[in-house]
Amino acid sequence: MRFLQAGEQQLIALDPDRQILRQLVQQAGFTCKITQEERRVVLEVRAQDSDEPLLLFDALDAANLGWFSRCQFYVDGNSGVVLQTPLLLANYYDGGKPARDCLLVSLSTELPVGFRLPGRQNLNEQAVYTLLFNLLNALRDTGVAVCGRQGIRPLAGANLRI
Repeated sequence: MRFLQAGEQQLIALDPDRQILRQLVQQAGFTCKITQEERRVVLEVRAQDSDEPLLLFDALDAANLGWFSRCQFYVDGNSGVVLQTPLLLANYYDGGKPARDCLLVSLSTELPVGFRLPGRQNLNEQAVYTLLFNLLNALRDTGVAVCGRQGIRPLAGANLRI
């Protein structure tokens, strides 16, 4: 982790280790392709050996209330931002439809100095690794809620229309 000055703005620059990211993704039961971009790292994560969709569900659907009440992560359906994290989700499209076992997870590597994780936890690579691992486990086990219906398409749940 480094601190950067961009004009008047101070930034935290994360430098996640690609090998650690790959190991975390594999421990969570996914395969991944990692792409380094200028201000983010993009992981294409695909569930290993699973015919079930990832548990990314529509929080607005009343039939999914049981999942919503126990989920740990919420995604802004318009932007894909995983709330209170430096992570962003996007659907992976295969043949014009969202793949039900694959997502793109972006990790922002430049954030404002004042950025805080839930519980006012300071931002560092270790905290991001933990968040990523927990998010991937939630996508397999407990569910992740999509709040809004503009950009991200749910992959599981009642009344699913892909």
